[in-house]
Amino acid sequence: MKKITCLFLGLMLTVSLFADEGMWMLNNLKQDNWVKMRSLGFVMPERQLYDPDGVSLKDAVVHFNGGCTGITVSDLGLIFTNHHCGYGAIQSQSTVEHDYLKDGFVAQTLKDEIPISGMYVRYLLKTEDFTWKILSQLEGIKDEAARLKKINEICTTIEDSVSGENKFIEAHISSYFANNSYYLNVYEVFNDIRLVFAPPSSVGKFGGDTDNWMWPRHTGDFSIFRVYAGTGNSAAEYSESNVPYKPKYVSSVSLKGYESGSYCMTIGFPGRTNRYLSSWGIRQRVLSSNEPRIEVRGIKQDIWKEAMLADADVRIKYSSKYAGSSNYWKNSIGMNRGVERLRVIERKQALERQFENWIKQDTEKQEFYGEALELVKTGYESTDEIQKNMTYLSETMLRGAELIGLASLVMQFDRTGSQEEMNEKFEEDIVPEYKNYNPELDRKVFAAMLKVLKKHLPAGELPSFYKVIDKKYKGDCDKYAAYVFDKSVIPHIGKLKETILNPKNIKKIDKDPAYELVKSVREVLSSYVAGLTAFRYDILKGERLFFAGLQQMMPGRDLASDANSTMRLSYGSVGGYVPYDGAWYEYNTTTAGVFEKYKKNDSEFDVQQEILDLLSNKDFGAYGNGIGDMNLCFLSNNDITGGNSGSPMFNGNGEVIGLAFDGNWEAMSGDIVFEPELQRTIGVDIRYVMYMIDKWGKCNRLLEEIKVK
Repeated sequence: MKKITCLFLGLMLTVSLFADEGMWMLNNLKQDNWVKMRSLGFVMPERQLYDPDGVSLKDAVVHFNGGCTGITVSDLGLIFTNHHCGYGAIQSQSTVEHDYLKDGFVAQTLKDEIPISGMYVRYLLKTEDFTWKILSQLEGIKDEAARLKKINEICTTIEDSVSGENKFIEAHISSYFANNSYYLNVYEVFNDIRLVFAPPSSVGKFGGDTDNWMWPRHTGDFSIFRVYAGTGNSAAEYSESNVPYKPKYVSSVSLKGYESGSYCMTIGFPGRTNRYLSSWGIRQRVLSSNEPRIEVRGIKQDIWKEAMLADADVRIKYSSKYAGSSNYWKNSIGMNRGVERLRVIERKQALERQFENWIKQDTEKQEFYGEALELVKTGYESTDEIQKNMTYLSETMLRGAELIGLASLVMQFDRTGSQEEMNEKFEEDIVPEYKNYNPELDRKVFAAMLKVLKKHLPAGELPSFYKVIDKKYKGDCDKYAAYVFDKSVIPHIGKLKETILNPKNIKKIDKDPAYELVKSVREVLSSYVAGLTAFRYDILKGERLFFAGLQQMMPGRDLASDANSTMRLSYGSVGGYVPYDGAWYEYNTTTAGVFEKYKKNDSEFDVQQEILDLLSNKDFGAYGNGIGDMNLCFLSNNDITGGNSGSPMFNGNGEVIGLAFDGNWEAMSGDIVFEPELQRTIGVDIRYVMYMIDKWGKCNRLLEEIKVK
């Protein structure tokens, strides 16, 4: 029996690990890719997945609000994405009286759907290779800065010619393969997006920070929005007269489920990976970026969380900010641990030695690629300390205390024009930034940030206001923070309005203590930027040459381009994994886990009684897993990163079986190196999504319009 069990696990691992590293451009899929996809279980026609001359599955996938992905699931422009992708929108509409974060939201009619100011989605219209057209104009340019400047000029000219006067058409030429290739991506941008459905945070954010990046998960991480269009089904600004958008392609939702080894594919807009980063670059990321970020954000988040737990109004205001800060904070912790555990730097060093040995084979290779690694090595080693100090400055002042950002915003405020025009600008540009701001809480954060920065920056590099702290307040950062928040008008929207809109008082702004802070911080920041810029182009040149050399060194291997927020596909299988010696993680979770983790009155694991009652009733119907329960989340070995949040997870027929929302803790180094034995995508089962719409939301109109298989 033991041998059979071991053999069975081995077979499961073999099936689930047969994945292809890479976030592949759909227009760049090679025959080898298609063969691997077919062998895994992909069955739909290739042209139905991607058709450059017609309509295909890619036309249902949207770039959601700049940082996430979504999928179109009805012919009335209905979009599924993650709860955390819609979190800011849900928070913006929440009040203590109508707490949509806590209680959820259901629009039972079209009229109930809530317009979200500033939200947008982009549909990709086409992708076109412009590499030759750009590189052919670079002959004779040896300097990397001049080369990149020329490329930028060429790209701008092309983009402007494509976009024209249509503000709803965006054209972007992005660099791929370490600045060795360039592709044009054209989008149609829709600005009228409305909130349709959001589960309570006890579902959509179940597990909070504790479960973030962790498996097993039991999080119903989804929210639903709708795209509205103007006359002729075209993109338009918000208007009451707009109607639901009729998309080119609607993706079907499958209730058939999956099993270990089932084909799984994601399409989305992954933000940024650095798979070809050098050993020197990785070391700088770990020591000079991640470590300072982990320390500073940990301190800030502790202060925020204490205030959020004590006051419902603060919780609503800071929930989205906290989630955004914490996500990257925990990612940095996991990445550093993964880099050490998986010996990533040592493996990169081995590849670099292989590259150097390959170069030594003949003089032509030495001429083309001989300087690549030396440029990279010198560039990173020369900027390690600068990068570390700059991270501390950025995390404490620019991303720590909100006061600095508000003061910078006020500095940019256009004071010209009539009184009426200034009043209008103030209401449009300044007031919204104060909606979720708490001055007293920010004062506490500011004082803590001052102490951290003083601890880590060399005395000669500290912003000049530290001289005031030392001389006038004898080094007491708390007293200085109290002074700034008491004397500055910027933390207080009423005082700010009275000052900036009154011609008699307007000059007082220039002498405001917060203004002095911003000027001082910018001076130091500028010096750091100059220090990094001195080596930036050498690093970029070295990385470009290194990648070009790798392509020649490994001619039989297709190298996927790093993610750059453009549409990518990843294919693989559903399957569990071994997180550490002696352990095995199953590929799915069920409702049983909610009850196991449930903690009454806990900020992360409490669940409303109505949800518990629903799950206890086990009335799962078509949403069940066939064994008396319902799957909530599942794993695949798809290759994703930030920006893939909300990406549809498709079966072999191109039907949605889930929404990707997270990666796993053991593979947080995934942005640097893909680990097929460890790296997993965590997705919410689409049947759980449909169950919540049906049983909790009782929203039959959505069930009727969603295309279900």
